[in-house]
Amino acid sequence: MRFQTLKELSELAEREGESISSIMLGDQAAESGKSAEQEFGKMRDYYLIMKDAVRKGIETDTRSRSGLTGGDARKVERYVASGASALGEYAGEAMAYALAVSEVNASMGRIIATPTAGSCGIIPGVFVSNQERLDWDDDHMTRGLFCAGAIGYIIANNSFVSGAEGGCQAEVGSAIGMAAGALVELRGGTPSQAVHAVGLALKNSLGLICDPVGGLVEIPCIVRNGFGAVTALAAADMALAGVQSVIPSDEVIGVMLEVGSAMPSKHRETAQGGLAQTPTGRKIMDDLKRDRRAKRSKEARESKQGSGEPDEKQ
Repeated sequence: MRFQTLKELSELAEREGESISSIMLGDQAAESGKSAEQEFGKMRDYYLIMKDAVRKGIETDTRSRSGLTGGDARKVERYVASGASALGEYAGEAMAYALAVSEVNASMGRIIATPTAGSCGIIPGVFVSNQERLDWDDDHMTRGLFCAGAIGYIIANNSFVSGAEGGCQAEVGSAIGMAAGALVELRGGTPSQAVHAVGLALKNSLGLICDPVGGLVEIPCIVRNGFGAVTALAAADMALAGVQSVIPSDEVIGVMLEVGSAMPSKHRETAQGGLAQTPTGRKIMDDLKRDRRAKRSKEARESKQGSGEPDEKQ
């Protein structure tokens, strides 16, 4: 890639009179050795998977394998449709769609990690809701994914996108920044405005810990995706209104690296702290362990019976 920082990316796009997505598409094609058309087609397929995950999460009962989560996206969708939402129709839809994709992930459905499975709902929630609202075609949305990809590339190479490395700020925070910057471009903003949106978004998630209850990407991961989609919308609106990140966005990424590196291991996806170690969190973990032991014991008995071996309990 010809850029390693958001400043370099913005300046390159403005110097060449191109969008961030066009810069990313060209550089990706040059790096992979494939044509731009091939790279675009692959990304378009990814977007169609995202749209399908939104539909599945809204239209079907997507209970997780653990039984802990599922159905909340449909609740939010119905509530938004009733006209009672304080967020309004558009932000409410983005939130519902983000929850939907995250629930599909928890139910072992097909999703696109953007940038991780734990943050998979934010970009689809923002993208699909805006596509429906503004009647954008799939090619326009695909270009937006290249913009999001450029932002994610920079964050990953200058900080991290893994909760195990830097907490949930690295997963959900990065996804919020990617969605916000890309939405600015999709709505006709400048590369500079897109970069400011990233900084505004990331500043709002600094220090967010990764504390999955039971070690599963469900609680509180799913609801954080819903909130993340709304934050991305807000960051994009601020940037398009002319609000700038006083601390340069690249410096904000550096702070995320600093904060994540200093974060205790118990707050980095180990389920040893935070919500995972509340009384309710510990009870859920104990219940899950008991259920797993019971399942393994049952499977062992059935295996013995199927092979003709005597059951020790007989």
